[in-house]
Amino acid sequence: MTLHRYRSHRCDELRKSDVGQTIRLSGWVHRVRDHGGVLFIDLRDHFGITQVVADPDSPAFSLAETVRSEWVIRVDGDVKARSDETVNANLPTGEIEVFAREIEILSKADELPLPVFGEPDYPEDTRLKYRFLDLRRETLHHNIMMRTRIIAEMRKLMNDAGFTEFSTPILTASSPEGARDFLVPSRLHHGKFYALPQAPQQYKQLVMMSGFDKYFQIAPCFRDEDPRADRLPGEFYQLDLEMSFVEQDDVLGAMEPVVRDVFKAFAGKKPVTEAFPRIAYDEAIRKYGTDKPDLRNPIVMEDVSEHFRGSGFKVFAGILDKSEKNQVWAIPAKTGGSRAFCDRMNSWAQGEGQPGLGYIFWREEDGAEEARVQGAGPIAKNIGEERTEAIRTQLGLEAGDACFFAAGDPAQFHKFAGDARTRAGEELDLVDRERFELAWIVDFPFYEWDEDNKKIEFSHNPFSMPQGGREALEKAQEEGDAALLELKAYQYDLVCNGFEIASGGIRNHLPQTMVKAFEIAGLDKETVEREFGGLYRAFHYGAPPHGGMAAGVDRIVMLLLGAKNLREITMFPMNQQAQDLLLGAPGEVSAAQLRDLNIRVNPKARDA
Repeated sequence: MTLHRYRSHRCDELRKSDVGQTIRLSGWVHRVRDHGGVLFIDLRDHFGITQVVADPDSPAFSLAETVRSEWVIRVDGDVKARSDETVNANLPTGEIEVFAREIEILSKADELPLPVFGEPDYPEDTRLKYRFLDLRRETLHHNIMMRTRIIAEMRKLMNDAGFTEFSTPILTASSPEGARDFLVPSRLHHGKFYALPQAPQQYKQLVMMSGFDKYFQIAPCFRDEDPRADRLPGEFYQLDLEMSFVEQDDVLGAMEPVVRDVFKAFAGKKPVTEAFPRIAYDEAIRKYGTDKPDLRNPIVMEDVSEHFRGSGFKVFAGILDKSEKNQVWAIPAKTGGSRAFCDRMNSWAQGEGQPGLGYIFWREEDGAEEARVQGAGPIAKNIGEERTEAIRTQLGLEAGDACFFAAGDPAQFHKFAGDARTRAGEELDLVDRERFELAWIVDFPFYEWDEDNKKIEFSHNPFSMPQGGREALEKAQEEGDAALLELKAYQYDLVCNGFEIASGGIRNHLPQTMVKAFEIAGLDKETVEREFGGLYRAFHYGAPPHGGMAAGVDRIVMLLLGAKNLREITMFPMNQQAQDLLLGAPGEVSAAQLRDLNIRVNPKARDA
């Protein structure tokens, strides 16, 4: 039998039924073990590992003694059954081994800058500089393959749902909205620049203007912003989509089964939310302190202002008297009823720049003939037994539980309260980490107040439709800033386990309404025509009502794989300083290249 030049089988294929065959394998030397003069070579390829054996009787023994980790070799040999005591149940090929008859060294490896076998922690810069070695390691290799399968499943589900995949341009125009652009100088048009798209927002709306009904793509997006654990510097990918002749319910109804089925396909044994709840933005802030709540945490905050109004706890009573906007929120903490835990939470709050974190905890009353639950702590002492009991009853707490408080203007303290909710849930191990909890956040504010510039600005997406349309915009404008800040938009986010994984909206497809929305945010009609000319013109020639969303591919993959950092699910990421250590980007270019572009690089200004 004539064998293929490099392999007759992959390193995951051989089984007990292949015993007696002469085969050929090629791959990397995963590790070499010397057991009393018998050499065992774990040979690895993309698919798996096969154990190769060479003893002194093997014609390949002398060459086998020379091989080292990560050398690439070809092995010809006979498939033999392992003895019962040497079977490796952890390997698909664990019932067999290959007795080496011939070994060919296809390429050698220098001393490794980081190990491939065993996957110990290693400095990130080394891992990124030698990413091709890092990617050989089992966990990262598996993660990248799972990423491709997740994306393939997304594509399948979108096609099954009637969406058509279109590609939109990578070189486009700079946009004044959103994050900082990556700019690309034009050689043909002196002094002008392209921009890499932050998202295909305008193009996908123009696809709807062009008469196509349902669009999607796995879109690369580019933003020149600082990295963090759940956002890579430079580029990321999103499942981008748009639909014509739809309302908000249509978009959510179309995408919920797609996202749910992607999670179910790769969640393993972890339960996935069947019907995603829809939570209004104001309700999410009120209950969880954030618009991306982790619903695995059972803590729900409540307004307990009435129990403190006119009470003996003068700090909170005074705050409530100071302004009608002010409130006192309770953060109930089941099982947190010990002074030690409450003191730890108070110390944490001080570390967050707060004066402290008020609390009450409940315990069984000492020496009582009948079991009675009694509140403890300075606040309980100040407000008295009746009010303390009313708080416990409202929150459904028992002996052994605690409650923390935040007071003031909720617009100022809700984030801290949400952080305290998260902290308490994690410290008390209340969070069920073995599930995926998904929910829609809807009814976002259309505008928000820019405190630095003392003006109204868009809260979410400037291309979204305000609820009530142009009439609502004009009415709110007449009534003043307070009414504008109350105006809601047809905007929605999808959240999972405390992460925003998708965002979208029903678009503002009427040119007059678009101009009015931008005027309120301080951009006049001429600016809209100049900055969004293509989209604005298209709206004058028959624009269908349309809407869509974009889901973060990287973030979804990270959640499904349980990774802590996006670099663990990305093939060639940059480091924290936005540098590609493997290929050396960003790098200097030649003077000739700069001349072609009519660009001169000025010396870096010294810090003052």
